[in-house]
Amino acid sequence: MAMSLGFFPNVFLRDSASFVKSSPATVKLVPAVRTVTVMTASKPATETKKREPRGIMVPRRVSPEMQAFLGGVAEIPRTQALKEIWAHIKQHNLQDPADKKVIICDEKLKQIFGGRECVGFLEIAGLISPHFLK
Repeated sequence: MAMSLGFFPNVFLRDSASFVKSSPATVKLVPAVRTVTVMTASKPATETKKREPRGIMVPRRVSPEMQAFLGGVAEIPRTQALKEIWAHIKQHNLQDPADKKVIICDEKLKQIFGGRECVGFLEIAGLISPHFLK
């Protein structure tokens, strides 16, 4: 039978020793029993193979307008093209100061965004889609 220690809850006694009352005058300290689980490796580690790129990571041919923007690159993944566009936006400070979600297009961006003056940052991925040829 466990003995209460007054205001300390029994939770503190769970992982340590438990108190057992053997007679009205003495209290014995009995160590708690813990179980140990041993895990074994099922298979040795194998070589990780480099996967072929999939989806938006696959390099695709781009339109002449996008090639001019990217500096003559004929094939590029969508992710890398988007990084190049954002680098151009940040480098030339083309975000609207009042609303950073809006991009004010310069002449280079107008060529790939269909001549639009302003573009929302969520629209960029949709506006560059026609520039990736199949």
